[in-house]
Amino acid sequence: QVQLVESGGGLVQAGGSLRLSCAASGRTFSSYAMGWFRQGPGKEREFVAAINWSGTSTYYADSVKGRFTISGDAAKNTVYLQMNSLKPEDTAVYYCALKSGGGTYSSALLYRYWGQGTQVTVSS
Repeated sequence: QVQLVESGGGLVQAGGSLRLSCAASGRTFSSYAMGWFRQGPGKEREFVAAINWSGTSTYYADSVKGRFTISGDAAKNTVYLQMNSLKPEDTAVYYCALKSGGGTYSSALLYRYWGQGTQVTVSS
């Protein structure tokens, strides 16, 4: 089993920054990648960013490229999402997830374990 715990959400003004953290514990040695997804009010869950387990490759949704950065600390089994230049449309519950096989990084269906989510609210 794998447990994922997110932290770092909160309320921020437009143009501000937040850093989300996702700590993984349990049987993570078979993992392939970790990703961040978000679900805004009345919207479907959408891909935000992903990083492979070695940290050598990162992937981003077009809507966050140039503003968000995903990174990982293998020693701490923790993945981070640095979010800069936040916009009101970034308001959502952000979830981290762990992917244990191949396939496209942006598909939520390929992620087996999910955290409980952390709320990010960006005011205008």
